[in-house]
Amino acid sequence: MADNELPVDQVATMDLNDDAVQRHQFSDRVLIKSILTRPDGGAGLAGRQVRVGGWVKTGREQGKGSFAFLEVNDGSCPANLQVIVDKDVADLGQLVPTGTCVYVEGMLKNPPEGTKQKIELRVQKVVDVGMVDPAKYPIPKTKLTLEFLRDRIPFRPRTNTIAAVARIRNALAYATHTFLQKQGFLYIHTPIITTSDCEGAGEMFQVTTLISDADKLEKELIKNPPPSEADIEAAKLVIKEKGEAVAKLKSDKAGREAISASVTELTKAKENLAKLEERSKLKPGIPQKDGKIDYTQDFFARQAFLTVSGQLQVETYACAVSNVYTFGPTFRAEHSHTSRHLAEFWMVEPEMAFSDLKDDMNCAEAYVKFMCDWLLDHCFDDMEFMAKNYDKSCINRLRMVASTPFERITYTEAVELLEVAVKEGKHFENKVEWGIDLASEHERYLTEVKFQKPVIVYNYPKGIKAFYMRLNDDLKTVAAMDVLVPKVGELIGGSQREERYDVIKSRIEDMGLPLEPYEWYLDLRRFGTVKHSGFGLGFERMILFATGIDNIRDVIPFPRYPGRADL
Repeated sequence: MADNELPVDQVATMDLNDDAVQRHQFSDRVLIKSILTRPDGGAGLAGRQVRVGGWVKTGREQGKGSFAFLEVNDGSCPANLQVIVDKDVADLGQLVPTGTCVYVEGMLKNPPEGTKQKIELRVQKVVDVGMVDPAKYPIPKTKLTLEFLRDRIPFRPRTNTIAAVARIRNALAYATHTFLQKQGFLYIHTPIITTSDCEGAGEMFQVTTLISDADKLEKELIKNPPPSEADIEAAKLVIKEKGEAVAKLKSDKAGREAISASVTELTKAKENLAKLEERSKLKPGIPQKDGKIDYTQDFFARQAFLTVSGQLQVETYACAVSNVYTFGPTFRAEHSHTSRHLAEFWMVEPEMAFSDLKDDMNCAEAYVKFMCDWLLDHCFDDMEFMAKNYDKSCINRLRMVASTPFERITYTEAVELLEVAVKEGKHFENKVEWGIDLASEHERYLTEVKFQKPVIVYNYPKGIKAFYMRLNDDLKTVAAMDVLVPKVGELIGGSQREERYDVIKSRIEDMGLPLEPYEWYLDLRRFGTVKHSGFGLGFERMILFATGIDNIRDVIPFPRYPGRADL
């Protein structure tokens, strides 16, 4: 171990109140976060020799070109480290352009009194430089809109906003796993390719190789045309001749070797005919049967799709190992260009055996509160950035949700409250009446105006909810619940699942869905059925709620929506 290298256990358990500065465990550098997020802002580290790496946010030459100030950020925190480089150390012109990657070594020093920095780095050696041509760099130094950045996906993370969103997203993912793991949930990886439609909406991306197979076949048939009828007749004639030759040899009582060789030629002729007949059946285009696409010729021998939810599959594990969850990408082929829709998005979907609707609501409320507390405890500097630049109320909103009991009302009560609001002069774009699916404006009125806190609406009309939700005794509503929060409206949708075989079978049929793709799901009710419940949280919606950013395309690293699938 080198003299200046700390043991791994010391690196991994850094004490920010210590005067030591810790190197990253897997890199010969110090994270800027470990310098600037100390209680003293890094002032206590003056005199320490460190290496840092990062990208130049801003750079300028000073003192008639005798030295340069660089604001360097490595993504570990929102704050930049001020780095000072003398012209004797490096070519300043290579270092100052925005976007330049610098890897430097030097001494931490206290800046002059009156400056906002608590610590700065005086560079003694430039280890490496990733240069930038300022005239061609995709991210100009001017203030940029989030819409502008959507056209520059590879470089979005170098901006303050997208980097902050990335850290917040990471923190929420960590909080999700932490909360559920502490509660004894198993993390289950459900399939992205599925043959069932969880929502019954039909807006699914199809997974097929029929198109590419048809394209390959068409090219192959052009290159090697299929055999003609004359070719096949000629092959049959060869078989006839070979057969007659074998028969003659046998009748002449020829030697065994001669007969065996003749039989071999006959066999080859038959194999050749079989291949020709098989190729003659090849037709360009997608295979069809009875006037419909023949999916038995597809990769999975049946229709397959990208999943809209892992819920149905994860229920198989809930009905075996009790408490489980899935957390992964889901897909919807909805031609929507609103600020709330993506074609690819992430869902957190816990599922709990032996739990009813009340348990489901309790879990959802505790989970949302946990995430809010987590951001306040672990991501406060990024939340301050969001409050300053996007939504000044976002921190207070997190605090309110974390500390306030959620209001719980039935769907019928919610409609009655909305009807009262209409009578009192409130205008909604969407009509209010029992049986409607609450629109975002209705949800936000309830949570932002009426109650001014999160609201859980439960017992929805069965006609607007999925087939797997448990039918209530009134036969009109199902044991479903939605968690509504300020800023975004619906954050979570869940239900107690229908565990009664006859009831769920009737529900599937009533919705006009085929039974065959759901037979395995029905089997869970046939054999060892159990009361269970669960919910789904739209992960990007949680980030919208937390940050106050308006467009969902700006809170996912690589947004997919109609017309766009960059990278």
